[in-house]
Amino acid sequence: MSSAITVAAAGPEHLPGLEALFEAAGTPCYCRYYHFGGTNNEWLARCSDGQGENRREFAEALASGSDEARGVVALAPEAPHVVGWLKVAPAAAVAKAYERRLYRGLPCFAGDRAGVFLIGCAVVHPDYRRRGVATALVAGAVELAPAWGARALEALPRRPKEAVSDEELWTGPVSAFTRNGFAEVHTFEPYPVLRRVL
Repeated sequence: MSSAITVAAAGPEHLPGLEALFEAAGTPCYCRYYHFGGTNNEWLARCSDGQGENRREFAEALASGSDEARGVVALAPEAPHVVGWLKVAPAAAVAKAYERRLYRGLPCFAGDRAGVFLIGCAVVHPDYRRRGVATALVAGAVELAPAWGARALEALPRRPKEAVSDEELWTGPVSAFTRNGFAEVHTFEPYPVLRRVL
């Protein structure tokens, strides 16, 4: 990765760059999946026909400082060109992730959840993939999340046994987390649970 890449807390000033990033990556969800209350089919329809709604909701959440748009961005030298996004939200703000069948009721999620944040998704610009951006984003989350009240970070990456497209690793590659001190707290192939205490 170029040493010129920097990571910062996402703010309203990054909205144009984030919108360009989601568009370049072909990501119509605008990181709204965990906040959508409809069925999976309704979600797919919304991403197909109503991505303007996702975009509007993301912009509003970012402008208001909502936990629904909390995260970090990777910036290229030609700032404000955003080349990466990592959602880093309190577990309570992304409860839908923990309610999924794979994760519901796991012992590793028991106990006091105050201060636990989830790295919900990762997006890297196609021109910057396989250059360490995801690893830098996770490192930035480890550094910045304590200021938001985080005492631990969790991740739910996919660990495929066969080659998959970059888009299928939307919760981040496992290596980006292990390189930043995350430990596996639940083994469930191909979706392990990783955690780092801050």
